Amino acid sequence: MSGYRADQKRENFEPRERDGDLLLFQRARAGDGAAFEQLYREYHPRLARFLARMLRRTQMIEEVLNDTMMVVWQRGDSFNGASKLSTWIFGIAYRKALNARSREDEPVQDSEWESRVAPDPSPEEESAQARRQTLLRNAMAELSPEHRTVLDLTFNHEMGYNEIASIMRCPVGTVKTRALHARRHLKSRLTGELADWI
Repeated sequence: MSGYRADQKRENFEPRERDGDLLLFQRARAGDGAAFEQLYREYHPRLARFLARMLRRTQMIEEVLNDTMMVVWQRGDSFNGASKLSTWIFGIAYRKALNARSREDEPVQDSEWESRVAPDPSPEEESAQARRQTLLRNAMAELSPEHRTVLDLTFNHEMGYNEIASIMRCPVGTVKTRALHARRHLKSRLTGELADWI
């Protein structure tokens, strides 16, 4: 990844809001329980992946995810359309995760999360994959939670810097700085292109 060009491309990348999600949200906001259940199913895997990188504990991930979606259900009127629906929902999840993390007594690794590999790999692929996962996990663990969140939203959820700034409630410049420092750190620990690892 070359610095300026990749940063500029990411900053300008703002995927279009999925019309179906917005329609489901509007119906849920009007009291349609079935629409809310569908919206929950749509966001569950995305939020679970996002929260897993912040919390690691399966029980805590599910609790925060459910708390997030309860806010969407009960306080849908607080969404004013100033941002994308996904930005609003991820922002709620981010703040709920920060609160949950501050309440955690001891961080506990989810052993299932650590051992996930691609389905049906060859023994050589499995070994290489496990090694890459370990190296990446160790390098990511050295980052601050804020730096990890920026990378996760950038690479795994394909969000732009403006959207991430809205979620994390910080200036866009802070997001760019965190992304730069996080990339430099990972580049110093990993060989090859960062996109090959994340």
